[in-house]
Amino acid sequence: MYRAASHNNMMPLEAHKSSGRSSMASSSQDGSVDNVNAKGDPDMRGYLLKWTNYLKGYQKRYFVLSKTVLMYFRSPSDVPAHPRGSIRLKGASVSTEESYSFAIHKPGDQTFHLKASSEVERQRWVTAIELAKTRAGKGDDSSEDDDDVDVSSKDDLQGVIRNLNLKIDELNACYEQISKQGRSLQGLIADLESVNIPAEANSKAKAVVERATLFRLTSSALLNASKEFVVMAQAEGKKWQKMLGHEHDQRTRLAEMVEQLAKQHSNLEEAAKAESAKVSSFMQQVSTSGSTAKGVPTGPSDEDEFFDAVDQFPEEFVVSVSVPTPEGQPSFIRTHKRTESSMSLNNENADISNMADSDEETDDKMQRQERQISVITRKNAPPVGSSKRALQGINEADFRNVPATFTTDRKSRGRPRRTAIPFRPTASLSLWSIMKNCIGRDLSKIPMPVNFSEPLSMIQRLTEDFEYSDILDRAAAVDDHFEQMAYVASFTVSSYATTAVRTNKPFNPMLGETFEFDRREDFGWRAIGEQVSHHPPMVAQHVESKDWVCWQEFTASTKFRGKYLQVIPLGITHLVFRKTDNHYTWRKVTTTVNNIIVGKLWIDQSGDMEIKNHKTGDVCMLKYSSYSYFSRDTPRKVTGAVTDSAGNVKYVLNGTWDDSIAVAKVLGDNSSKKEVIETDAPTTLWKRNQLPPNSDKMYNFGKFALELNEPEEGVAPTDSRNRPDQRLMEQGNWDEANKYKQKLEDKQRAARKHREATAENPNTPPDEVAASIRKHYTEPVWFERRKDPLTGSPIWITNGKYWDCKAKQDWSMCPDIF
Repeated sequence: MYRAASHNNMMPLEAHKSSGRSSMASSSQDGSVDNVNAKGDPDMRGYLLKWTNYLKGYQKRYFVLSKTVLMYFRSPSDVPAHPRGSIRLKGASVSTEESYSFAIHKPGDQTFHLKASSEVERQRWVTAIELAKTRAGKGDDSSEDDDDVDVSSKDDLQGVIRNLNLKIDELNACYEQISKQGRSLQGLIADLESVNIPAEANSKAKAVVERATLFRLTSSALLNASKEFVVMAQAEGKKWQKMLGHEHDQRTRLAEMVEQLAKQHSNLEEAAKAESAKVSSFMQQVSTSGSTAKGVPTGPSDEDEFFDAVDQFPEEFVVSVSVPTPEGQPSFIRTHKRTESSMSLNNENADISNMADSDEETDDKMQRQERQISVITRKNAPPVGSSKRALQGINEADFRNVPATFTTDRKSRGRPRRTAIPFRPTASLSLWSIMKNCIGRDLSKIPMPVNFSEPLSMIQRLTEDFEYSDILDRAAAVDDHFEQMAYVASFTVSSYATTAVRTNKPFNPMLGETFEFDRREDFGWRAIGEQVSHHPPMVAQHVESKDWVCWQEFTASTKFRGKYLQVIPLGITHLVFRKTDNHYTWRKVTTTVNNIIVGKLWIDQSGDMEIKNHKTGDVCMLKYSSYSYFSRDTPRKVTGAVTDSAGNVKYVLNGTWDDSIAVAKVLGDNSSKKEVIETDAPTTLWKRNQLPPNSDKMYNFGKFALELNEPEEGVAPTDSRNRPDQRLMEQGNWDEANKYKQKLEDKQRAARKHREATAENPNTPPDEVAASIRKHYTEPVWFERRKDPLTGSPIWITNGKYWDCKAKQDWSMCPDIF
């Protein structure tokens, strides 16, 4: 009969039957089942005999030891859904008994009396349970990895120390077990030597004694080495902790120094502004030429009035011209500066920021040369060529002139659209308190509250580039490809018009999020965009008109340098005119957000933009001059030149990216070898629209931006206008928007984990969040990867299915992302 080892000398489990059952029920419902599905296989599983009661005695049950919880089931088929009971091993005690039996007792909870099939099997279970107890004591359950949490090097080192201490405790547990078993073995051998046994058995006993002695010596050596390792590891752990504390203090001091330097820099800015104002006032007083002297720029702000680069088109200025080297080939078979964005598609997990840093300055210097040319302008000269049509400029009384391809005024057509949104709430939140921990990291992987955003997604911001699409309509109507290039260059500049006063970031689109904008009734085009990649973030867009078609994939590298943030676009934009088949490509310039730490945020655009006509070989090199506090140049200045395939200048451009662009045609001989060229009177091709009243209270949105997020029926369920957190933010419910934003991110994270797990094992059951998703995202719905004939690299191109599905209102292919 089995010997009981419970309280009051009663049979094991029956002494606590009522409390035992209730504790089992609670244990089986407190999340222990989830440990079966945790990362990695269970620590141990198999059949054991479990004491039930006096009538039934021991019953065969299937046990699963997962991390720090021991569960039992009727059969393996019940795992993990139907556990009969469980016991958490933290604080539990394990005792061995006769006949391969052992007991697990949890004070105040319950006791399991178990029996194995052999002594070896019992020892395997006891050892595994002891190790699980050690892990439970160290809080192993609370230190599970989370792939989606970005941890610092400090947390990494602490994790290493924590894991090392865990292994040390396991070694100590093994040491105690081996010592215990060694003492038991020595006792059995001593008892065996004192018993009178036959001679044949005596020889066998001596052999056992010899092997036991060897085992004892080997075990002793192992135990001594383990103890030495434990002592050494503990000593090294203390050193690492000291080093960690030192590094943490150094980082804190560095952050304080950066903040102090930023304050000093801000004071210098104020002093420079005051001095500049004095110089400007003095120059106005002493001026005798009758014209207003220009003062030193005092830094961009909403209150400053910048010089009009069109009305005051300079009589002399310098432009950069891209010309081929004598031994080089024509530029239209070359690629743009920086690594092609499509290369990132070969490995969507590649670090785009490294690509941008390593290749941004490589430039094909052996293919083309950059040369400076002085430009002299005849302001009062009549348009060149009486027999040829002059450039179709802007009517100053109405910036949005009717293009040649339309027969009615576009402003009089189309349904009425909203002209205002709820005013932005007043909420204070320190950007530096968040950004100081992001220095040197990719901001696309850092969650940001909606307080720093505007109620538009990145796909909608890309669509805003076509606010001045009438420039492309006028370009489509001209036959001269040099003149058409001038229009295209003006259009590329116009896309930056609103960034001068828009310092809030757009929402990062969810994977599979889309945005359509059908403006055929008033603008003559329609657009569809989709978030085709999440790491790295990438948007594919397709815009089509009856006269032109434009497509692009936008992805960028972000670099936070403490005081400023740089956004380096990597995608390429394609534009094709249907009438002439002229194919243009360009890449956006670098955007810099300044005064991240202290001061007023302001944005600058800088770098070179090379626009290519791949049919004719024409090139337009635009130079966006970076802002300088002490420069006398016009702030936000843009200059450029249109050249043929041989490098001869045809047109020059001058203006600012936040206001207007003017173009002038080159007169006379324009050989690429000339250092000075002369142009006729300039023509304004683009001028910024005025902001509506109270724009400063509506995120500085223009009229076109206000219309982007206006609710519209019949769009796809994945459309940005259906995104709840973005809509809540627009309505002024920022707290609710932040909560819903976190909910959507958790949903997307669960969906990604489910996709990864399903890719490895199709039978993997989803977790609670993933199971609630009606239809999981698998791949882009409206775009597909094709080979770019110009670069030979993959690029996302529309599959042409969206507008047909919209006409049928068939959205069955759309994933559940909101």
